[in-house]
Amino acid sequence: MLLGFLLFYVGAVLFLNGLWLMGKIEDREIVVINVVSGLVAAGVVVQGAFGSGADMQTVRAAALTLMFSTTYFWVAYNRVAAVDGRGLGWFSLFVAISTVPVFLRAISAAGSPAEIWLAGNWLIWGVLWFMYFLLLALGRPILRPTAWVTLLAGIVTGWLPGFLLLDGLM
Repeated sequence: MLLGFLLFYVGAVLFLNGLWLMGKIEDREIVVINVVSGLVAAGVVVQGAFGSGADMQTVRAAALTLMFSTTYFWVAYNRVAAVDGRGLGWFSLFVAISTVPVFLRAISAAGSPAEIWLAGNWLIWGVLWFMYFLLLALGRPILRPTAWVTLLAGIVTGWLPGFLLLDGLM
């Protein structure tokens, strides 16, 4: 259930950040969903890493989830501080590289459609973080495609599966 809760907010923040990158939401306004989603992800991290049932698997998942939480808080900070985002861009490269072994491990161990879907999510998220690196750290002119990939990733990897998990349909 916690995964559905987390993914639902990942979907919301990616969808809205995609709209923000398209210029449909103001910088100051996008802070709210990034802080809320950062808090949701941070709560999952605390539960997984430090909760009573913490084990090697939950701590690993918490470490990976913290990459999401950090990204959302960093986006919010950048909007409040009005900085250019180069630091977030370089962090995004670190995260994109980190998703490669996560994807490879997940796809090689996948034994069900749900596990294949989750592995595919890591691939999509890795591509998305790499696009943020190119956009923010290197200044490549890919704002529009990055906005669309962000929005669509929000629907496919977050909102839809999160909603289905919360409703017990997946």
